[in-house]
Amino acid sequence: MSEVVYVTEEGLAKMKEELNHLVSIERPNASKAIAEAREKGDLSENAEYDAAKEAQGLLELRIRKLEEAIGNARVLDTSKIDTSKVSVLSKVRVKNLKMNKEFTYHLVSEKEADLKQMKISVKSPIGAALLGRTKGEKVMVQIPAGNMELEVLDISI
Repeated sequence: MSEVVYVTEEGLAKMKEELNHLVSIERPNASKAIAEAREKGDLSENAEYDAAKEAQGLLELRIRKLEEAIGNARVLDTSKIDTSKVSVLSKVRVKNLKMNKEFTYHLVSEKEADLKQMKISVKSPIGAALLGRTKGEKVMVQIPAGNMELEVLDISI
């Protein structure tokens, strides 16, 4: 059985949009590339054909993974999320006590993580350490660069 993926409405829409693009545009392009390579002669020595078949296999794998993720996706209702503790979809304002700097992280599923937008996965070291924490709580996070101590300043949706 596959793992349930908690997503936002926006995240589910993006996954469906990507799947639609892969199925309606990329899949026909891959078939066309194979057909063109096949026309070039002996398939046993046709590197272009091999490359096109491999690309098609990777595309089909991506399509299957997206279909599975969409099938296992559960859209979270933000109106029902408890903001007294950190959970999936929480926006958490924290203070790095060593650097004396504040950051706001949005905890999301792995599928929606995007560090540029400060959306971090609940399975990342920081996300996992913050889950279940409450305002005012301090937490030590092990990251590749060493340990980091954070204080939870605020939790919202």
